Amino acid sequence: MSIVDKTFRTNDVIIKEGELGNTFFRITEGNVGVYTNYGKKEQFRIAFLKAGDYFGEMGMIDSYPRSATVIAERTVRVQELTQKDLNALFDEKPEEIFKFLKHLANKLQSMTNDYAEAQELLKAAREADAAKKKFLFARLKKRANQYVPGQTGLEEPTPESYKKELAKVRFEGPSSIKTYDKDQVIYYENEPGNCLYIVRDGKVGMYSSYGEKDEAKLGELTGVSFMGVMGLFQNEPRNATAVAEADNTSVEAIYQEDLEGVYKACPVKIDLILRHMSFNLRKLTIEFVNMCKEITEIS
Repeated sequence: MSIVDKTFRTNDVIIKEGELGNTFFRITEGNVGVYTNYGKKEQFRIAFLKAGDYFGEMGMIDSYPRSATVIAERTVRVQELTQKDLNALFDEKPEEIFKFLKHLANKLQSMTNDYAEAQELLKAAREADAAKKKFLFARLKKRANQYVPGQTGLEEPTPESYKKELAKVRFEGPSSIKTYDKDQVIYYENEPGNCLYIVRDGKVGMYSSYGEKDEAKLGELTGVSFMGVMGLFQNEPRNATAVAEADNTSVEAIYQEDLEGVYKACPVKIDLILRHMSFNLRKLTIEFVNMCKEITEIS
């Protein structure tokens, strides 16, 4: 590995919001603060990271501008890594695969919670009197300032692009691929989630209250697509029912204990999972900020 060790003193800028970057960092000693609008009136610290934590990984995964400024809160030692270094780290320490993916999953869950809160605030604001509405809009604006999405033109990974990469795979590794008939349930809403799924071929419908009077179709997935990703990391109940909507729909299940073997046999799958999670986090952040801006503009 060509990992570079670096030391920063108190208040040193490690990465700067808006800059392009193709490396990321792992803290080995000390603490850092993550800020938006650093040095400005609207400066806001959105995170406090310690030894073992990662930052800057989004720029490495999808060559996206830095969404925040990271400052050394005290003397800090970090390792600066490239994509090649990350692969080498996974080769040397396979246990880091789950840690890194869970780190992204936690960020995605946090953003999902913030988005849900903003939606609730919006609903309350629409029904509030003028005085309360002003208070609610102020809360939304404060939360919106925690996130700066940078450019808004995200290039969404497509099922076709994923399919081209997986077409090169010669050995699948320890994960299991199962074929479903039309109308066969893959998993149910509210059942425990302990793996992620890759729709390899066919079509899958996602439903709430499946089979009940208030059943609603939330969307559909075709191969190659991901579903149930958070189940691998959060062990929380599924938030929808997944149903095969075409015969010969093939779905691959990957469990936590499979990750090291999957990476060794087929590293492209881990890369695709990273890209999928990164895109969803970027997209959700942009939607959150745009919603908050729209709300504050009409207040």
